[in-house]
Amino acid sequence: MIYFDKQQQIHEKEEIEELTGKLSFQKVEKKLMHSVLENDKETIEKGKLIRDCINQGLNSFTPDLVYQQLVKNYSMAKHIFGPSLLKLATGYSPDYIKKNINIPEFQKELRFRIEKNIERLKEQGLLEKDNEISEAGIELASLVIYFEELDKIMPKGILGQKIYKKASIYGSKEDVRNYKKDDRYKDIAIKRSAKLAIRRGHGELQEKDLMVYERQSRGQGYIVYALDASGSMKGAKIDACKRAGIALAYKAIDEKDKVGLIVFGSEIKTVVWPTRDFSFLIKSITSASASKETDLVATLKKSIELFPNENITKHLILITDALPTIGKEPEKETLQECSIARNKGITISLIGINLNERGRKLAEKIVELGKGRLYIVKNIENIDQIVLEDYYETA
Repeated sequence: MIYFDKQQQIHEKEEIEELTGKLSFQKVEKKLMHSVLENDKETIEKGKLIRDCINQGLNSFTPDLVYQQLVKNYSMAKHIFGPSLLKLATGYSPDYIKKNINIPEFQKELRFRIEKNIERLKEQGLLEKDNEISEAGIELASLVIYFEELDKIMPKGILGQKIYKKASIYGSKEDVRNYKKDDRYKDIAIKRSAKLAIRRGHGELQEKDLMVYERQSRGQGYIVYALDASGSMKGAKIDACKRAGIALAYKAIDEKDKVGLIVFGSEIKTVVWPTRDFSFLIKSITSASASKETDLVATLKKSIELFPNENITKHLILITDALPTIGKEPEKETLQECSIARNKGITISLIGINLNERGRKLAEKIVELGKGRLYIVKNIENIDQIVLEDYYETA
């Protein structure tokens, strides 16, 4: 038995089961899903292990390869697999492995633990026979990420204090106007009406004093989340961005909007047309694996295709940590595509992770052309809040 240090905290079962109505996974066994719901430590750690494999750009997990890399060159192994994955695969902290890796007895125990963990993943169908991550493995990792993110963005307790504003189906309060016979009483601006009555010298409110809030209906929105999965995003950065994408999908679909996805690197890796299929979205987000360079031009071109040719809210959220590197004049071509997108009614916001000065200047031009917002991120743990903030500003 392998013991892990950190206990994963998930909502009480009653709360979580209410939220699983959004999910319709086909491959993961009901037993595993219930294990996650019931906060089963071993099942959750398996999901985390698969999640970290994907985030490190690994689509398979071979015990011999992990063991040989650790013994041969610990520093290189830590870079390839990441500290979190090593801890989950072995049950030991990276520092402990580093101190003891040259001890033969420890090497033997290390190999045993890695092989045992991988074998368990195969037994439950989370890895294929050739050690490739299975569809069920991706679904389990999706479940774990989903519930972890809900724990972070949802208020404490069942309801608690609301963190994010929620737009009414009637729209948001924009301005006031004179009351009309068919207006809703809920929309009467009491303070404004009272002040008007006082200015007019009325001893009591009269119908002609009544003012109501003018509401602007937001209608249905189409949001496309474009996630940079180039090599520099590997590990914690892509993990934080995946969580943000899941938070966006959860909130936007709850608001009856549709969410699309583009995962890009040196080429377009994944495309999901705007949908309300939450399960499909979070599996697609979870599957994103970082590698190679950044092609913003192809991403912008593809995003234009995903939006309908209708007069509705169309918004692209572009999240990246680098300048475009593909093409003869990637920066110029990127701005040209931004102009095309804007002419089609698409707004563009950009979330830049630790951008350098040149990257920031390009980002400023992108959002200026796209009539969106720019967020420069230093702390990746806040990306989900930023994405939700941008969504509500758009909505």
